[in-house]
Amino acid sequence: MTLARRLGLAVLWLAVLGLAGAWIARHLEVSGDLRHFMPTARTPSQKLLIEELGEGPGARLLLVALSGDAPGELARQSLAMRDALDGDPRFSVVANGHDGGLDAIPEALRPYRYMLSPTVDGQRFDRAWLQEELDQRVQDLGSPAAAQLEALLPRDPTLETLRLADAWTPATAPELWHGVWFTPAPAADLAEATHAAPTADPAPATEASPRRGAGDREALMLLETRAAGFDPQGQQAALAAVRAAFDEVRGESPARLSITGPGAFSVEIGERTRREATLFGTLGGVGFGLMLLVAYRRWQVPLQAALPVATAGLAGLAAVALVFSEQVHGITLAFGFTLIGIAADYPIHLLSHQRPGRSAYESARTIWKTLATGVASTCLAYLTFFVSGVDGLRQLAVFTVAGLATAALSTRFLLPAVLDPVPRDVADLSLTHALLERVERLPRMNSTFSLGLAGIAAAAVVFVPGAFWENDLARLTPVPEAALARDLQLRHALGAPDVRYMIAVEGADADAVLAHTERMRPALDALRAQGAVADYDMAARYLPSLATQRARQDRLPTREALQAELDAAVAGTPFRPDAFGGFIDDVETARTARPLSAGDVAGTPLETRIGGLLLQSRDRATALVTLTGLVDPAAVAHVAKAEGATLLDLKGASESLVAEYRERVLWALGLAVVLLALGVGAVLRHVRRTMRVMAPMLLSTVLVVAVLRMAGVELNLFHLVALMLAAGLGLDYALFFDHAGHDRAEQRRTLHALIVCAISTLLVFALLGLSSIPVLRAIGSTVALGVLFNLSLAVLVTRRREGMA
Repeated sequence: MTLARRLGLAVLWLAVLGLAGAWIARHLEVSGDLRHFMPTARTPSQKLLIEELGEGPGARLLLVALSGDAPGELARQSLAMRDALDGDPRFSVVANGHDGGLDAIPEALRPYRYMLSPTVDGQRFDRAWLQEELDQRVQDLGSPAAAQLEALLPRDPTLETLRLADAWTPATAPELWHGVWFTPAPAADLAEATHAAPTADPAPATEASPRRGAGDREALMLLETRAAGFDPQGQQAALAAVRAAFDEVRGESPARLSITGPGAFSVEIGERTRREATLFGTLGGVGFGLMLLVAYRRWQVPLQAALPVATAGLAGLAAVALVFSEQVHGITLAFGFTLIGIAADYPIHLLSHQRPGRSAYESARTIWKTLATGVASTCLAYLTFFVSGVDGLRQLAVFTVAGLATAALSTRFLLPAVLDPVPRDVADLSLTHALLERVERLPRMNSTFSLGLAGIAAAAVVFVPGAFWENDLARLTPVPEAALARDLQLRHALGAPDVRYMIAVEGADADAVLAHTERMRPALDALRAQGAVADYDMAARYLPSLATQRARQDRLPTREALQAELDAAVAGTPFRPDAFGGFIDDVETARTARPLSAGDVAGTPLETRIGGLLLQSRDRATALVTLTGLVDPAAVAHVAKAEGATLLDLKGASESLVAEYRERVLWALGLAVVLLALGVGAVLRHVRRTMRVMAPMLLSTVLVVAVLRMAGVELNLFHLVALMLAAGLGLDYALFFDHAGHDRAEQRRTLHALIVCAISTLLVFALLGLSSIPVLRAIGSTVALGVLFNLSLAVLVTRRREGMA
């Protein structure tokens, strides 16, 4: 075939890959929802964990701090950012303490305040109480707060709206200063402020007013995004909106912006992973290309070898897009392209097994049986992920099987068309002669030695002290410790609830669980008084049960009775007799209205308050009680059990999910080993040859685990999948050593191919082992060790007694 024709075919191949890549880019959606890599939840804690991971409000919170300038200027910036973000559709909650929580009670709900507020439980609307309230309003109108109260008084002379807003304010809410939330001042500064003389411009009575150290305080904001915590695109857009708002209001101020929370961390993790994957991928790709140049001494070879690998990656993506409704998880992509590293070996085998006088097609045909055996066995093994019950692993199986099969087929039928018709025979290289001579002097491992080595490695695995499995998902995060500590600091300052423990109450419907949690309030108040918790929150705090609302309606006076009592109360005040007609109308509306349900508050700020505390499905409802400042989990668990509820430990739930996930992966790996052995045995049709081919892979797996254990590494799920990848590489090495037979020239070609494969693979995965991302580091170190052991053992175990002996 002429050079022009080969180049034309290569260009055509690249064009097809370009078109396929464009189609995939348009149709494939990358998901960041971690729930795709979780098994089906079984316990209440696990179900809640899965819900919270994706859609729960805890996963959507962004904690914002402004620092680096005078408190007055920071407060101005906080208020300006609140105004800029309040109408942004990317946020469901934008809070900084301004308006004292009145924005949570929209105009449409204010007539119902007497059904929502506990004031009615112990107070009659008689003339004595009304006159006492009106006398207080007269005094209020002479205070600096008069301008804020005037708009409320015609409809709310008792200021029930403010009482309700205050009742909805957590006891652990941040301090107010200059009208917005701020971090607490140091104790010494607060003490000095307490004893300081009044100033000409004092802060409001409800705000802390430290006079020293104020420059160290930070203005705080709490944002809840509409995008789920593991929606990287949505979280990225929300973070961009916050930063843009800050840049707009900062001006020339030296203020600094700090953002933490699950969404911010997921974006940071994604960016760091992309940066490191790009860096290591680039370095690995360059190293791979240089290795091929050195090994084959022709500039075209790296480009030719890259064609089947690129085809494999695109085929894997296209298969996932077609099978899984055009959605692929980001972890599937990361793992999948790592697994495609096996595919890079296929063109190397063809290149090394070429020889003068034989066409590339004939060389491909010669190695095809061995290559196809390895590919089919590996694909069969990865198909075991379909029995894992985990959607993410099924995606990984589809990606890998489609990618490896495509790489093998393109190496067999397409790559020969673009290879040089007169190749260099690597068997004639002096280096391969020298390598073969050294290999021939190595002793061959017999079965006794292999079993003894396996026993020693297994003993190390079992008896090395320390935890074997890593169950804590938090330890797999690449978020720096300083960032996690900062997040904890802002959570404490904002009074955000504990993200590990919460109480759950299950019932037939929403009203049943609301009523149940209402009955728990005395016991929870007792726990708070004892110091077991600093505070708690529940949906019934904002939306009482239907029975409570009806009881409050029954205590409200009729229009005529209230009018008579109000007339008598107004008579002794400066107010006009007709000043409070709106108040009469609101009370009558509350008395006769249908009680509010969760559906009635949809689309209001109140919905966001109860959305994460009241979970509903078709036939069940769950009310959650979040806890702040939990000190004594045992005491809370005892009270919860006595009240017919359950204290959920989400950390324990995550660990149990990880354990179940690991169990399924282990079963899948065990089945994969059986299928690998059956596949190899069916092709080789010889028990001893099959055992000789399988032995290096099995022994290498035990040795890798032993080395990791002796290095103090606690194994996680990513180590397990990486072990399977290393096993696939090891099977490939052993099969080709077995294929070499007794022909010394073929042995040299095989040795050359496997050394090039091993070095290129080792280069890529050793770089991953240096990553700061725990997932990439686990994959890289495991596969790098696997390559070393598999190649060494394939040489010592699989090679024939004759010839290469």
